Amino acid sequence: MTIPNPQNDQFDINETGYKTSYTAIRKARRFAVQGLYEWLMTDYRFANESRDLLGGNEPHTIVARTRADNAMHTVHLGYYHELMREIPMKAGELIVDIARYLDRSFEKLDTIEKAILLIGAYELKHSLHIPYKVVLDEAMQLNTHFGATDAHKFINAILDRYAKQTRELEYQANKAEKKAKKESE
Repeated sequence: MTIPNPQNDQFDINETGYKTSYTAIRKARRFAVQGLYEWLMTDYRFANESRDLLGGNEPHTIVARTRADNAMHTVHLGYYHELMREIPMKAGELIVDIARYLDRSFEKLDTIEKAILLIGAYELKHSLHIPYKVVLDEAMQLNTHFGATDAHKFINAILDRYAKQTRELEYQANKAEKKAKKESE
């Protein structure tokens, strides 16, 4: 751990051992899929079906247990905590946003698909520093690691349509760049 400089009283994040690489962020997403899966199977489901069972497996409890049970020194902990805090808080809003692109109720989706779609929708809407194509690629990687064989097609289609709406300028710029590249060939 770095001692703060008394002149500016700030830590240098690069010297704190805090992992910020793409791999560390990818690992944060993987742990978040697992945590959101657990939350969707328990507290989220209980809140929708049987409120008297609600409680005991809140996202912060899942995070604490995950951190206690896993070596997380190679995980971007800040991003993992953000995903596990913000997605459950914004789940209703995110579900409404992506539901218009679904061919069935969100509740009828596979739980892993729900978790991956929630992460993708959150990143598209609230993590504007991450290019939308990276968000889509990461969702495909998560599905490859955790999901059903052909679910990537469904997830990609939903997130691509959501990106078109949420990141309209970025989406159009990418489309124009592709067209210009194609014309120059």
